[in-house]
Amino acid sequence: MNSPLNDSTPTTNGVAEQTVGYRLAVVSAGTSDPSSTRMLADRIADRVRGLAADRDEKVLVSVIDLRELATEISTALVSQLIGPKLTRAIEVLGAADGIVASAPVYKAAPSGLFSSFFHVLDNDLLIGKPVVLAATAGTARHALVIDDQMRSLFAYLRTLTVPTSVFAASEDWNSGDLGTRIDRAAFELLLLIESGFSHKIKSDSWQHYQHEYGSAGGTELDIDLGTDLMQLATGGSAARPRR
Repeated sequence: MNSPLNDSTPTTNGVAEQTVGYRLAVVSAGTSDPSSTRMLADRIADRVRGLAADRDEKVLVSVIDLRELATEISTALVSQLIGPKLTRAIEVLGAADGIVASAPVYKAAPSGLFSSFFHVLDNDLLIGKPVVLAATAGTARHALVIDDQMRSLFAYLRTLTVPTSVFAASEDWNSGDLGTRIDRAAFELLLLIESGFSHKIKSDSWQHYQHEYGSAGGTELDIDLGTDLMQLATGGSAARPRR
């Protein structure tokens, strides 16, 4: 089985090594091989890398292929146990300066594999990171899925999604319009990466951006576990009111 992470550079502990340049993480939820979802993500990443080269900058790309992580994602959802491949993917995302997130659309929604992966991440892992959202589908009727559903998920994770989303239906692959949208999204992502916004947030005011409850990183404040609601949530039974 191939590794779910295809790094363009040597790695240490699953994170691409670099002395110069930016780290770009590509997350693809395509399940076929070849995958149009992966192809779209790769086109965006290649364009980011090309634009950076024009500015004498380097972008090092690591690809997280979610179809190779499906079992570990399912395990994490039901048990909160993080396997080694998923751990490596989390390390890559944590070290990334920017992200391209690409999902196939099924039944007017991003795939369950895509959503589940981001559901198991620490709520605070991606704060301030710039993200290009991309999706593929068989018909243009699903074009609003990115802005209607995917963008809200990444807003909750407090990422900085670029204004331009990239959607590709079957008929879009040979159109010039798709290339134009890829160029625009890639340029927006590169500008946000260059700004260093996420690093400034983390170094200067990180405590103001963390989620109050539910972070997998252990940043929870005091929670009253004795309430009826919390007892039910932890598998107990709520106290019956006295008559």
